[in-house]
Amino acid sequence: MEHRSGCPINLSLEVFGDKWSLVVIRDMMFGNRRHFNVLLANSDEGIASNVLANRLQRLVELGMITREPDPSHKQKVLYSLAEPAIQLVPVLAHLGAWGRRHLPVSRELSVRAELLERGGPEFWDRFMDELREQHRGIPRPEGTASAFDELREAYEEAYEAERVGT
Repeated sequence: MEHRSGCPINLSLEVFGDKWSLVVIRDMMFGNRRHFNVLLANSDEGIASNVLANRLQRLVELGMITREPDPSHKQKVLYSLAEPAIQLVPVLAHLGAWGRRHLPVSRELSVRAELLERGGPEFWDRFMDELREQHRGIPRPEGTASAFDELREAYEEAYEAERVGT
């Protein structure tokens, strides 16, 4: 692949500058969505199946995610975050914090960004260790509280509060 320049921002945008790549990584990261049909059916933004297939293929080619046969189902494929994608946690935390400050976000969809912002680098490191365990099979430090569970619980509480109108 030929690049327009060696600028790190430009090169990063060549990887993530389209509308969907970071959204797919976000859904794999925060929703633990690892199958095509789960990514498609649970897309808050309504990604089209051909676009999802294209982005997954592109992210695999770029080394951001891996694609392996699912050991639990012969006809399914399991997508996993590769280390470069896992290291996007701080970037996504900063993007979410910026979005919360400057854009009309919903409470339930911004609560994880708030938790990431409040938790800071220590929380991000715990979350990345947990993602390495979930996606790469690398055990996280023993006795470490689950960042994934904290994020999920915060989202579920905000979702329920929004649903019942409190």
